[in-house]
Amino acid sequence: MPTMADVARDAGVSVATVSHVLNDTRPVLPHTRQAVLDAIEKLGYTPNSLARSLVTARTRSIGLAVSAISNPYFTEILQGVEAGALEHGYSLLIADPHDDPGHERKVVQLLHERRVDGMIVAPSADPRELLAYLRRHDVPTVFLDRLVDEGAAPYFDQVCAASAEPTTRLVTHLAELGHRRIGLVAGRPGLSTTSERITGYRHGLAHAGLAHDERLIAHGDSESVGAERATAALLSLAAPPTALVTANNAMTIGALRTLRERGLSVPDDIALCCFDNFAWADLFAPRLTAIAQPSKEIGAQAVRVLLDRLAEPDRPARTVRLDCSFVHRTSCGCPEQLPNPAKGTAS
Repeated sequence: MPTMADVARDAGVSVATVSHVLNDTRPVLPHTRQAVLDAIEKLGYTPNSLARSLVTARTRSIGLAVSAISNPYFTEILQGVEAGALEHGYSLLIADPHDDPGHERKVVQLLHERRVDGMIVAPSADPRELLAYLRRHDVPTVFLDRLVDEGAAPYFDQVCAASAEPTTRLVTHLAELGHRRIGLVAGRPGLSTTSERITGYRHGLAHAGLAHDERLIAHGDSESVGAERATAALLSLAAPPTALVTANNAMTIGALRTLRERGLSVPDDIALCCFDNFAWADLFAPRLTAIAQPSKEIGAQAVRVLLDRLAEPDRPARTVRLDCSFVHRTSCGCPEQLPNPAKGTAS
């Protein structure tokens, strides 16, 4: 098995130079770096990750703590994180906090004890224990999807999609179709995504000149079963909504299940727009009008932001928001959008 000394001899450099190339511990001239890389490729040298971590105090690993990994949205985020990590030579350690604040702190501690270089975390609705632990141990961390409110002096980097404006767009679209009582199946209280989508919902009503009725907001707790209960509550109102906005993909499934059980047809009896454009949204009948989040890019961007933090520990904290897109289908009550023959078809 070739050694670092063999690589150094083949490249005509010192063992220290090979170490600097492998560990990024000191700048190396481009032609020298390339000679080392060529020797590594030629000899089939495999670095000793454990030895390298002892030298650099880095394990080239990232801890990822995300609840509901089975959710297609978070699965795509995971794919983005994994691709971004592998691109930069990092491995992933993954844990599911189950959206439980106490368990969240425990799994983050376990990841930290495994000496990950940094963490990417989708925080729970009550992240106080989590924040205290991360601050106390000065763990490089990027919060993902859900933001934390740190006041005037943010300490952590954050990456998420826009939530308020896309929700406003769903509401205004339904209002333009003539709906005057638009219900919202909102997520778990305490999550930034929940509060921002409620804000967007209210802005949409105001933009359309509609009065806000608090009874038209029901919390589905970001889960399918919760959304079933929330949808049933909205339908039981003396003046039920004629249209619904569901605030994530799991709650869309729950809302559709309740509508089917009540014998209600979408969009003939009630229109529906949803946040999250999951893979089979186009296969429903009717096809679901939705907000599509750039989930894979959110994951990849979180990795880039974390690596920037590792390279410059003292840089100011930043929040990166990515744009969403409006996917116009038929569950809102609009007719099918047929392809324009003049534009041809994609191959």
